[in-house]
Amino acid sequence: MTKTTMTAAIGLALLVAGPAAAQDVIRHKIPNSDFPIARAVEIPAGKTTVYVSGAVPPVADANAAKNSVAAYGDTKAQTVAVLTSIEKTLKDLGLGLGDVVKMQVFLVGDPAKDGKMDFAGFMEGYRQFYGTAEQPNLPARSAMQVAALVNPGYLVEIEVTAVRP
Repeated sequence: MTKTTMTAAIGLALLVAGPAAAQDVIRHKIPNSDFPIARAVEIPAGKTTVYVSGAVPPVADANAAKNSVAAYGDTKAQTVAVLTSIEKTLKDLGLGLGDVVKMQVFLVGDPAKDGKMDFAGFMEGYRQFYGTAEQPNLPARSAMQVAALVNPGYLVEIEVTAVRP
């Protein structure tokens, strides 16, 4: 085999293999639902997975008691603040919210709601980031109520897994 023939063969092999190597993440929708999460997400071989540690809200009201819900806001406000923080972390890593494939949400019962998690408030904040025309890529997601987070004022902690395109 000549050097020219070998170079052509390698080029052809790369062209054939290229589309398989460039597979995209596959997001399976929930049938007959407009709920903004994926039923499942498939990651093709060869993609880099990035695990982002749990993020909690920053102080929203410095005049409120340090460990109070008032210092961090209600569930909706905390959700928006946490997702904004995650968005910044992802951007620093060269990623975006559309690259998130899995999300775990930890919600504490809101004292203003008789100790029940404010899932509706969480969803109001979440829908500002997911299921929008600007960001239609939905992650697989779990949301659960936990007894407490590290600070008594935190109602929301979110961790995500992203895939580098």
